Amino acid sequence: MKISVVGGSIGGLTAGLLLRDAGHDVRVFERSPSELAQRGAGIGLLPETSRYLTECAGVDIDDISIATSHIRYLSQDNSILREENHNYRFSSWNTIYRQLLSCMKPNDYVLDHEMTGWSDVDATEVTIAFSNGKTQTSDLVVFADGVNSLARATLLPGATPRYAGYVAWRGMVHETELSTDTLTLLDDAITYFVYPNSHILVYPIPGLEGETAPGQRLFNFVWYRNYSTGGPLEDLLTDISGVQREISLPPGAVAPHHVAEMQTHAKAHLPAAIAELIVKTQQPFIQVVFDLTIDRMAFGRTCLLGDAANLGRPHAAAGTAKAADDAWALTDALARNDDLLTALCEYEKSQLAVGHQLIERTELIGRRSQFENSWVPGDPDLIFGLKAPGT
Repeated sequence: MKISVVGGSIGGLTAGLLLRDAGHDVRVFERSPSELAQRGAGIGLLPETSRYLTECAGVDIDDISIATSHIRYLSQDNSILREENHNYRFSSWNTIYRQLLSCMKPNDYVLDHEMTGWSDVDATEVTIAFSNGKTQTSDLVVFADGVNSLARATLLPGATPRYAGYVAWRGMVHETELSTDTLTLLDDAITYFVYPNSHILVYPIPGLEGETAPGQRLFNFVWYRNYSTGGPLEDLLTDISGVQREISLPPGAVAPHHVAEMQTHAKAHLPAAIAELIVKTQQPFIQVVFDLTIDRMAFGRTCLLGDAANLGRPHAAAGTAKAADDAWALTDALARNDDLLTALCEYEKSQLAVGHQLIERTELIGRRSQFENSWVPGDPDLIFGLKAPGT
């Protein structure tokens, strides 16, 4: 088939590559005029996210991620409260994106194509319209256009992401900038600190150019903090130039008084090692935490994928994994069924189940940490995983 994928992030790239490898004629359309970047933001690298690179592209997992062998909890006095053996892998959004993009043929990944709408009046093909005046007609269109999906808003106008009541402050520091004691304490682990109505986690990720060797890594933090809707959240999301954002504030955009408050709070409330990481972060950034449950993913000759569909909170480290798993499920369903609509029905049933259980699980984790104060270090339900804790 001739297939168009709208959205060129990790989910869209994975879908494009898998569908191309299955023999389809595929083009991925990205609205940005330049290749994407997230300034090194860290991700928990679940198997679904790395599967295409390791199984299909022959990439060594050690070249794109950093292995850790412990889960560690700190007390406020910087001592180790609890530690257990558990293997994770961590990477950065940039590292995975660049590796996937390198697998694409140049003409199959098209920049500067922002979708404005589409038509499928005859039910045999779909024509996408772009803001640059161009169009593309396909047998199937996969909408992988993210949290603010135009496709979802058009197909399911009542389905909008719900604010969870808190945001994720994020940032990273090169390991050479950390003191020896701090580096020793944070090394080879994902490190947590949990305190009333908040928690923070720290883990190593590749350097800005994907470096994974010791001495070249970054240490990444994700700090969940509650902000009430209305004035407090609006003030936080008003950037350095006075523009109010809705989804995130990129590095360099957070107002200085909020950065100063964040650093002061870290020094007063967090363990010294984690506070050092916070204070040494040059340009922290903010991602608002949302979730969204939908009950449809397939619509005629179109379907939703990744964050354009069900949207879970990040507590299972499964955002990119869900998008990649959607891509694998769609490709497999098309391979098993000669009829497109039957394949999309199978895809929808499978991936709605994956998304719904993930949202339920991450909502519970968020409530326990941010509002109920019932997070118990060592609880196996807190282990990362897409389809269940640890899997």
